[in-house]
Amino acid sequence: MEITKFAIPEIIFGNNGLEYLASCARRHGAQKVFFVSDSGLERSGWVQRACDILDRDRLPWTYFNMVESNPRDYQIEKGAAQYAQEGADVIIALGGGSPLDTAKGIALLASNGGRVRDYEGANRIEHPLPPMIFLPSTAGSGSDISQFAIITDVERQVKMAIISRTLVPNISIIDPVILQTKPPELIITSAIDALAHAIESYVSPIASPFSETQSLQSIKLIVTNLQHAQATGDPEALKQLSIASTAAGMAFSNAGLGIDHALAHSLGGVFDVMHGIVHPILLPPIMRFNLPSCPEKMHRIGATVLGRRHTDSNGLALAGIEWLEDFFQSFQIPTRLGEILPSGTDLMPICHMATLDACMLSNPRPASPDDLFTLCQEVW
Repeated sequence: MEITKFAIPEIIFGNNGLEYLASCARRHGAQKVFFVSDSGLERSGWVQRACDILDRDRLPWTYFNMVESNPRDYQIEKGAAQYAQEGADVIIALGGGSPLDTAKGIALLASNGGRVRDYEGANRIEHPLPPMIFLPSTAGSGSDISQFAIITDVERQVKMAIISRTLVPNISIIDPVILQTKPPELIITSAIDALAHAIESYVSPIASPFSETQSLQSIKLIVTNLQHAQATGDPEALKQLSIASTAAGMAFSNAGLGIDHALAHSLGGVFDVMHGIVHPILLPPIMRFNLPSCPEKMHRIGATVLGRRHTDSNGLALAGIEWLEDFFQSFQIPTRLGEILPSGTDLMPICHMATLDACMLSNPRPASPDDLFTLCQEVW
C-alpha cells in the first residue's frame, strides 16, 4: 500500500473569527505576542482591530511591520532580532502571503539561528518553531495553511522556496469579512494564485486522493465565484473564495507545485513583480506543455471549468485551457510577459534559475531551461 501524509493546521473558519485571536494565543502559552502585519492593513483598520482584541485580553504584544511584497531576507533578520529583544513567545501574523511568509522566516531564525538562505530547499529545519497563529487577509497565498515560505535573497536576486512541516502554523483563523475591504484587483490576483495552486497540485506526481479532492473543489469554487466577487463584493462569493483558497492551500502544501510557480519565483526575485500577476500569463501555456504527461487529469480540469463531460479527453483538456485564457482576459489584467517586464529582457538566465527551484520537482513533465524559454517566448 502506498504511504501518504496530509499536514494542515488547526483551522477556525467563519465571519468574525478574528475575535478568537487572543484566546488562541493564550491556548498556546502566550505571555508576549510578536505581531506581524503591514501598512495596508494598518490603513484598513484591521491591525488596530487585532491589537484591540489582544489589549482586551490584557495580552502584551510587540508589533513588526517591515514587510514588503516579496519579503526580503534582511527584513526577516531584523524581525528575528526584535523578537529576541522583546522576549516574545507566540507569533501572530495578519496579511497576505508577504506578512505570513515574513512571520515564518522570523520564527525560523528565532528558533534555529543563522541566515534565511541556510534553509533554502526542503526539510533543512532542525528545531521546532515558536507557536504561530495566522490570519490571512487575502484568498490566495495559502501561506496560512502550507509548508512553504517564499523569501527573497536580495544579494542573489532569488526568491527562495523553504519547505518544511515545521512551517505549518499551529492555527489558521480565516475570517472572510476581512476580504470585504480588499480592492477588486487584489481579489482577482489572489484568487488566480489560488487557482494556480489548485491546478499545479492536482497534476503533481505526488498528489494523493486527499489533495486531489481539495484541488478540484478549489478550481470549481474559483471559476464559479470570482467574477461575481470582484464585480459586486458580494460577501457570500468572497466567503466561497476563502474556502477555495484554503482548499488549494491544503492541496499544494502536501502535493507541491510546478513550472508555473518556479518561473513566478524566478521572475519575482529578479524583477520584484507581484506574484499573483504572473499566473494568468504562464499557466495556460504550461498546462498545454504538461498535457501529454497527465491527460486524464487535464481532462478532469477541463470538465470542472466547463461544467460538462466529453468523450475526447484531449479535446476537453484543450477546451478547458482555452476557457481559462478567456476567463483571465475577462478581468483586463496582463496576459503577456511583455506587459509586466522591461523591453529586451533576457529570459534565459531566469529560466536557468527556475530549473533550480524546488517546485520543479513536482511538475508532471521534466523541463529544461530551453523548454522554459520557449514557454516564456510564447507569451511575450
